[in-house]
Amino acid sequence: MNKPNIAVSRLTWKPLEDQDVEFVERKGLGHPDYIADAISEASSIALSREYLKRYGIIMHHNVDKVLVVGGQSRPEFGGGEVIRPIYIIIAGRATTEIKRGSTVESFPIGPILLKSAKKWLKENFRFLDIEKDVIIDFKIGKGSADLVDIFEREKKYPAANDTSIGVSFAPLTETEKIVLETERYLNSRDFKKILPAVGEDIKVMGLRRGDKIYLTIAAAIISSFVNDFDEYVNIKEELKERVCSFIEKYTDKEVEVFINTGDDLKKRSINGLYLVVTGTSAEHGDDGATGRGNRVNGLITPQRPMSLEAAAGKNPINHVGKLYNIIASKIANRIASMEGVEEVYVKILSQIGRPINDPLIAHVSVICDEKIFNTVKYESESIISEELNNINLVREEILNGKITLF
Repeated sequence: MNKPNIAVSRLTWKPLEDQDVEFVERKGLGHPDYIADAISEASSIALSREYLKRYGIIMHHNVDKVLVVGGQSRPEFGGGEVIRPIYIIIAGRATTEIKRGSTVESFPIGPILLKSAKKWLKENFRFLDIEKDVIIDFKIGKGSADLVDIFEREKKYPAANDTSIGVSFAPLTETEKIVLETERYLNSRDFKKILPAVGEDIKVMGLRRGDKIYLTIAAAIISSFVNDFDEYVNIKEELKERVCSFIEKYTDKEVEVFINTGDDLKKRSINGLYLVVTGTSAEHGDDGATGRGNRVNGLITPQRPMSLEAAAGKNPINHVGKLYNIIASKIANRIASMEGVEEVYVKILSQIGRPINDPLIAHVSVICDEKIFNTVKYESESIISEELNNINLVREEILNGKITLF
């Protein structure tokens, strides 16, 4: 990559931490949008591994169009049932035929996709019956590839398959860390042992006004653990207490926590409570789609630059909509660790057909003292070049589950 393709500039605006108002959101493990992202990525990883196993190379594919269509359920105190299954459809394109000289081999894409989706659901939901509560389908555009031709054309750095922008920033603010870690805590295995009634569908919305943080948490409560109205209220109270206690290690600011504010407690009945049978609101009408949830850093941050790309499900070889968002995150975090740097914003623009290590431009904006900017600029240019030239290593991190995309 040539230096003219790198631009490093200094920002003079206030860091977000010093601004008066801040918003940040995280959609958790059981949210329908998270489910869509996760199944997209699980599908891509499964396809990539099978392509490698059979042919020694990852064939072209993009399965970044998963749709989760909400079902219908009937929660009851102490029980409940799903009366119309959740419907999940995996859509996209993939190589389904491989030519080896004069022979053509069909690739079993259907079984691979269905197996990977079921595996992810089984591993992440305690009370979702995969055979009865979910229908999984797929609609994949077929493609073919000549194995000999692919190896003959293969280069060290493949060509970008799209003109796209990867975006990231660092470091996270205190509020952003709290939102991210709160959801992870509530969906951890340890927490589920403490309070098993809390389902996997958790959304955390953070607001900071000055020195006070407000957390609004939507937490699906599993009906089989709740025998009556009073028990539901008690679970909410315990959940709130545990969240408040957990947050103490992240901030000295005043924090106010709200749990399931949509509940209608005046009725003192099951109607109007956030109760679910399986752990996700997808069982009762809530839909989801790949790319509508968290960005690569795990958050939705309306006051920061964000890419609208759905990183999940895109192939890890040359789809810059995935790779550049990951690389931008790596670059941002490395530069942010430099002494004197307050905030870093990274944008990388590809150009279809160019080698993936050679974007049209990689632009870094930093908030730092003017006195150290030249040093920061020099070191940032080196970091950008290094990360882009190591971009092929990202695919191994993805396949080995070392990178989180949502």
